[in-house]
Amino acid sequence: QVQLVESGGGLVQPGGSLTLSCLRSGRILSTDTMGWFRQTPGKEREFVAVVKWFSNDRNYADSVKGRFTISRDVVKNTMNLQMNSLKPEDTAVYYCARSQVPGVPTTPSSYNAWGQGTQVTVSS
Repeated sequence: QVQLVESGGGLVQPGGSLTLSCLRSGRILSTDTMGWFRQTPGKEREFVAVVKWFSNDRNYADSVKGRFTISRDVVKNTMNLQMNSLKPEDTAVYYCARSQVPGVPTTPSSYNAWGQGTQVTVSS
């Protein structure tokens, strides 16, 4: 059974940077995809970025393209989200998640394992 633990959230000023990490444990399958999602109160969980664990194929939400970079380390079993040029609208709880469906899924319902979330607040 996979376990996911996020870290790295915090308070940052607009225009600043932050790196989130997700440590995963458990069995890894060739179809595994890892993703970052975020959620604010009263809103649905939103896709941020995704990476195929073995092929390294990546995809990003339009709102973060050019500012966020997703990466994974297959030796350390970690996934990172480098966030630059942060905006107040990036404020949310960020979750890492694992999917085992084919392709590069971007919908939360495609993911069957979730971390506990880490708060990111962008404010001056």
